[in-house]
Amino acid sequence: IYMEIGLIIIYLGLAGILLNKSNMIVSIISIEIMFYGINYYLMTISLLIQDIEGLIVSIFILTVAASESAVALALLMVYFKIFKNILL
Repeated sequence: IYMEIGLIIIYLGLAGILLNKSNMIVSIISIEIMFYGINYYLMTISLLIQDIEGLIVSIFILTVAASESAVALALLMVYFKIFKNILL
């Protein structure tokens, strides 16, 4: 059941990206949800087969997600500074 929870989180993030067409913040949050769903799924599989490489890769995924969030926030601030609006 734990693997299905990870897949549900991934699909929720994908649905958030596909259903949202106008708000950039919701798109960024949906991408983050997908990253966390993939991370959860990878950690579950890693613990199931008792392999430490999956846990190491999940830490790498968390750092990529954090850096993506920081870059997206910086781009969003520049976009708002230019257009005075965050809607697409």
